[in-house]
Amino acid sequence: MDQGALPVFERVDRGEPGMVDRLTEIARAIRRRDAQMIHRAGQGHIGGDYSVIDILVALYFAVMDFDPADPHNPQRDRLVLSKGHAAGALYTTFAALGLIPESELDTFMTPEARLNGHPAKTKLVGVEASTGPLGHGLPIATGMAMGAQLDGASRRTFVIVGDGELEEGSNWEAMMTAAHYALENLTVVADRNGLQQGATTADTTALAPLHEKAAAFGFDVTRVDGHDYSALIETFTRPPCGRPRFVIADTVKGYPISFMSGKIAWHHKVPNSQELAEILDELGES
Repeated sequence: MDQGALPVFERVDRGEPGMVDRLTEIARAIRRRDAQMIHRAGQGHIGGDYSVIDILVALYFAVMDFDPADPHNPQRDRLVLSKGHAAGALYTTFAALGLIPESELDTFMTPEARLNGHPAKTKLVGVEASTGPLGHGLPIATGMAMGAQLDGASRRTFVIVGDGELEEGSNWEAMMTAAHYALENLTVVADRNGLQQGATTADTTALAPLHEKAAAFGFDVTRVDGHDYSALIETFTRPPCGRPRFVIADTVKGYPISFMSGKIAWHHKVPNSQELAEILDELGES
């Protein structure tokens, strides 16, 4: 394994020259280490990890008010990864932030490790909610945003949901609540890669027209390229508009690896040694 492949990165100032290049460098290093971690563990969801990594990098490194040196600050912004099966992406992002040691990634999915197959709030600092059962994260995040509203606090809550996960009715109940209370501090990000375990979302339970549905539930809706840092950051940093936000982030499962991109098999497939070498070669030097 290429030890030391994932250094701790500093936060990126949104207005600085080369912002996109720096975020791209961070994401490339995270993808490299995520592939190594999943290969070593023999378990994981690398396709969904790769579709969401750019969203996580944009939020943690350029958007959210979150200090890894003070992760319990009550005024911090919150991020709930509702698609908890992409825990590998969260853990490698945490290592890049310095929240956990890079070496701990080698314990992923081992017995009694803190790095479970799904994030556990009781085990790991930075995990805002234990997720995995789909449809739980958005209701929890709605409660967090409501708490901030009651406190008169400026902190924001972001929640990342999978598009297949939106088949769960609990999400839509939470969205009705969020709109009813005008939770403008809540941003829902749908990782719209179009694939779920075993099939496309369109063939399983069609979500289209997702934009119109979210708008009908009272959300301010934006559609954006989920791998475009400039577009993501511009969307996430817009001024409050009096309504909760719903961001449809068009992503590619397995992005940007040629033999993984858009392939259903990579929802829950582990790269073998040859595939790992090809992934690292396509990603280039970290």
